[in-house]
Amino acid sequence: MTSDTDLSTEAPDDLPEPPMEGPGLFGDPVPAPAPAPAAVPTPAPSPAPAEPAQPYRVLARKYRPKSFADLIGQDTLVRTLRNAFAQNRVAHAFMLTGVRGVGKTTTARIIARALNCIGPDGNGGPTADPCGVCPECRAILADRHPDVVELDAASNNSVDNVREIREAVRFRPSQGRFKVYILDEVHMLSGAAFNALLKTLEEPPPQVKFLFATTEIRKVPATILSRCQRFDLKRVPQETLRAHFTRIAEAEGAVVEPEAIAMVARAADGSVRDGLSLLDQAIAMPSEDGHGVTAEAVREMLGLADRALVMDLMEAAMKGDLPAVLATMDRAHERGADPGVVLADMAELTHTLTRFRAVPALKNDPSVPEAERTRGAALAETLTIPVLGRAWQVLLKGINEVAESPDRRAAAEMVLIRLAHLAEMPTPGDIVRRLSGASPPPPRGGGGGGGAPSGGPGGGVEAVGMPVAAGGPPGGFRAIAGGGGGAAMAVATEPETEAVPLARPTTFREVVALAIDVRPGLHAELKSFVHLVRFALTPEGGRIELRPTAKAPRDLAAQLTALLAERTGQRWTIVLSNEVGEPTINEQGKRAEVDRFGVAAEHPLVRAVLTTFPGAQIRQVRDESLDYYGLPPPTPAEEGAEPAMEERGFDPVEPPIDPMDDEDFGFAPLDAEPAGMDRP
Repeated sequence: MTSDTDLSTEAPDDLPEPPMEGPGLFGDPVPAPAPAPAAVPTPAPSPAPAEPAQPYRVLARKYRPKSFADLIGQDTLVRTLRNAFAQNRVAHAFMLTGVRGVGKTTTARIIARALNCIGPDGNGGPTADPCGVCPECRAILADRHPDVVELDAASNNSVDNVREIREAVRFRPSQGRFKVYILDEVHMLSGAAFNALLKTLEEPPPQVKFLFATTEIRKVPATILSRCQRFDLKRVPQETLRAHFTRIAEAEGAVVEPEAIAMVARAADGSVRDGLSLLDQAIAMPSEDGHGVTAEAVREMLGLADRALVMDLMEAAMKGDLPAVLATMDRAHERGADPGVVLADMAELTHTLTRFRAVPALKNDPSVPEAERTRGAALAETLTIPVLGRAWQVLLKGINEVAESPDRRAAAEMVLIRLAHLAEMPTPGDIVRRLSGASPPPPRGGGGGGGAPSGGPGGGVEAVGMPVAAGGPPGGFRAIAGGGGGAAMAVATEPETEAVPLARPTTFREVVALAIDVRPGLHAELKSFVHLVRFALTPEGGRIELRPTAKAPRDLAAQLTALLAERTGQRWTIVLSNEVGEPTINEQGKRAEVDRFGVAAEHPLVRAVLTTFPGAQIRQVRDESLDYYGLPPPTPAEEGAEPAMEERGFDPVEPPIDPMDDEDFGFAPLDAEPAGMDRP
């Protein structure tokens, strides 16, 4: 039995018959030879299939620097590495840090080529200018050099991966001069992996170099950083990016408007790779009019608002023109601008206007766009630092509100309405000046401080030198006020003269103050647990009659006697009494503070501020004429006199009345605690 695949012994039917060599079987003549078959033309060979075109390489890869001369914006790094190669002082480990796209991994690859380059003749050594044509350079450029290992620490972050590196560094390089390990995003290594790398990193073999790159330098342990030479790659300036992108666009044969290049450079935020990716996308955009890449096309691609539109929006908001604000916002929406980006552009413009206001010379800076240098400079002249600061705070808060809102457009419009409404309101400094009748202070810094300093809505404003009402104590009035939401207000009076220190204590408060530095515990006890009954000076020293509370220590009199003898060199008599005496110094200070709050709340200027800013509160009242304990200076006792408590203005039963009462300020006495006043 044979299978279908067995060869058959029979000849196939379609084989040609063999030719006759003699007469036929029945005497037939020999047939004439058959004519040779016509030659079949040989078909022409089909053309070889065309080799597929090289795949497109994005600009970020096509124009990746291949030498230190190609790196832009990193002059310090390049200069240091060139000197290191020239002096043969190349470290065994480098830590390259910076934001994304500034050239960390590219620099590491250039260093790897510089270490292994052998030159076109094969006899070269390490150089800062690798040739790019030797086998070592070409292999590293093609990512196929066996001794240059590039690892992603995000996916190779375990102890086992580091152990493999430790085992591999024990062997000499197989082809190049050095083994180079490039670890990208090294901060992703685990703590155990970092610890496993420490010893090898500190004492590596002479033929091994480590190059680390990271965007999160704070996450790298200090023990690793101390074993590396650290280089901080900075953001590339916009001017450098514009020039670089212009050269690349010309090399690609693309026509790109300068304003479009500037937009791409601003959006890159110092990252060369991000900027090249945006430029690549812009060049690939179809051009409607055939005039190349326009600023309008890039604006639509990035979702940006027109700079002129942002300027229109800012001008309308600062004038309080709500119809114009909403109409301009509608135009931005029709153009496809993102509401959050519009507010971010307005915040950036506010920052630029504030810089113009603070440093007028910046108006001539060529790096600033022309629209901002002309219209922006004129707008900055009409605004003050407090107004711009308030606008900054509103926009900064509004950006977060838009990001969290389900309707981004509605949230952005509400922010702009709020900004336009606040633009019509005076700043706290303007209110203080209007109520006090004082003229505004002259601008500072070439027109940069056209008003009292203000921190915007909810911020503070300070007006110094405001006069108090007639009949008040000597000195100036200082008010620190703020808007609602917990904003603070502080009122203070400043004396024109300073107290002259006495030769020896003439009041009980001066006696207590002797213990501030030398015996803090005794000082606290004298303030809180002692009632003064009588105080008198004698030729030998003095006599103090006290009533201690139950919380006072039993040896308080002995401690006070020793303190006075030590600090004054005189003999003092301390007598304990059962009479009521004065309130303690702490009690007097609290009562005086309550009275000061009441006086401050009734002042016309403060009352006007509280009315203008609902929710504002008096947080602190400062009177520079008061002593360390918040009390007015007492009347010194005369030698040999023993004044009664009634003569000193104290009632032995009722709490003391602050000598600086309401009538001294020309105000009516307080009948009740003022509204909006915080109790101390």
